[in-house]
Amino acid sequence: MDRDPISATPPTPGRARPRERFAVPVLAFGGILMAVMQTVVVPLLPDLPRLTGASPGAVSWMVTATLLAGAVLTPVLGRAGDMYGKRRVLLGALALMTAGSVLCALTSDIRLLIAARALQGAAAAVVPLSISILRDELPPHRTGSAVALMSSTVGIGAGLGLPLAALIVQYANWHVMFWATSALGALGLGLAWWAVRESPVRSPGRFDALGTLGLAAGLVCLLLGVSQGGQWGWGSPVVLGLFAGAVVILGLWAWQQLRTARPLVDLRLAVGRRVGLPHLAALFTGFAFYANSLVTAQLVQAPVATGYGLGLSIVATGLCMLPSGIIMLLFSPVSARISAVRGPRITLAIGGAVLALGYAVRVVDSTDLWVILVGAAVVSTGTTLAYSALPTLILRAVPADATASANGVNVLMRTIGQAVSSAAVAAVLVHHTTRVGGAEVPSLHGYQLAFVMAGAVALVAAAVALAVPSDGPAGRAVTGAAAPVPTAKRA
Repeated sequence: MDRDPISATPPTPGRARPRERFAVPVLAFGGILMAVMQTVVVPLLPDLPRLTGASPGAVSWMVTATLLAGAVLTPVLGRAGDMYGKRRVLLGALALMTAGSVLCALTSDIRLLIAARALQGAAAAVVPLSISILRDELPPHRTGSAVALMSSTVGIGAGLGLPLAALIVQYANWHVMFWATSALGALGLGLAWWAVRESPVRSPGRFDALGTLGLAAGLVCLLLGVSQGGQWGWGSPVVLGLFAGAVVILGLWAWQQLRTARPLVDLRLAVGRRVGLPHLAALFTGFAFYANSLVTAQLVQAPVATGYGLGLSIVATGLCMLPSGIIMLLFSPVSARISAVRGPRITLAIGGAVLALGYAVRVVDSTDLWVILVGAAVVSTGTTLAYSALPTLILRAVPADATASANGVNVLMRTIGQAVSSAAVAAVLVHHTTRVGGAEVPSLHGYQLAFVMAGAVALVAAAVALAVPSDGPAGRAVTGAAAPVPTAKRA
């Protein structure tokens, strides 16, 4: 049994000011906002070509730009938080997210909309920065449940964002949606400024600008190829060139990181079993989780004439996703309890197995709404268990002055998994179609194959979790490998 003392360094004694008692819900609200910002544009995508006068290919960049910006900025802002102050960088990320939403509300120019969505991608760093703040500020007995809640905000926000956006889009001007998210973003920024205090745990040294540029270039090549491969052609010279560029650039970047005194990403630490395996599990879990959102939305909106589709509206579809978000909120303390008793690697393994079980339900029956909702709920339960355990594993395995950057890399791996999942599911559905009313639509067999693929990946994530070393003297030594570097006094 590998019990979980998360924090290697107990907080400095002292009474928190009354407003700081709200830090956990305020940080969780910021995480929910991040997920909401990522999903609210989805109901708009079919209508945006008409509303903006842009091509469907150009409109798709409103999703791609957020994905790319978030992937690049998450590890970069995590490292900046470790060096210059996590609260300071967190406020900056929330400010960029809010500014992007305001810009979306003010314009219909597709170029400005894409740039604004890239600004919103900075919000992806909110969750790893918040988890790092929680480790620094909370006593060990409160950290587990707070980290589990913070990890679950990704699913909670996604479950809330889709129906909210669908309702606004159906009954109001589409710019109203972005004004609403602007107001929520400003509220989140103000609350974080008011309730969250700066952590004194810092990592000394100079910021690795060259490493930042190398990582950014490599990730852009990789994720651009993955996200646009289906549209541009997987064998096209552009896509193959992007993948080749990613291999070369990331190889040179890794060589540079291993020879830098203060690298952006500590690769020696990242490839060790205690950190590298949770990163690998995050990749597989992100893949498995995202397939549920992609497939469920398409399945319930498919025409009734297909024999399996329910023909639901976008609002009804959003409401179908709402229970998943509620489940993630309710199950976050359960996952924290399992981690406290059995250890986070067991929680992660159980999460992967439950994810696979949910997809098995979807394979058996994907034509009745109640079965679809039950299967999606089981998948959400497994996702909650897995996502809450991943940052806990990272916190136990890295020094206190590297938690934001390490969790940033873990979130990056989830993002890459989601991008690959989107491409893989699209490829499966494109190659398994049926003709309905003169149009080609995905067949039920295609959806079932997507479920089988996601379930198999979830089982791989569970197997990887079991390979993570359990806590022992060696594990505790690693967790306490470095003492924090206080650079500021607590209030």
